[in-house]
Amino acid sequence: MESFDTLADEVGALESRVADAIFDTVRAQLRSEGGDEAKELERRLAKVRRSLQKAEMLLRGASDD
Repeated sequence: MESFDTLADEVGALESRVADAIFDTVRAQLRSEGGDEAKELERRLAKVRRSLQKAEMLLRGASDD
């Protein structure tokens, strides 16, 4: 069975990948005039990132129990 810290590390790595996707989306938005779709994708990715950050914190807290 994996430890909570190992799972938290994996979630943290995934959060970093989502953060990179957000920056890529913002760059694409700045380059294109039709950035409405990019803005919506950016919002969705930001929600995903916040959820992953919360999950990581919860997993790290669970390992202290």
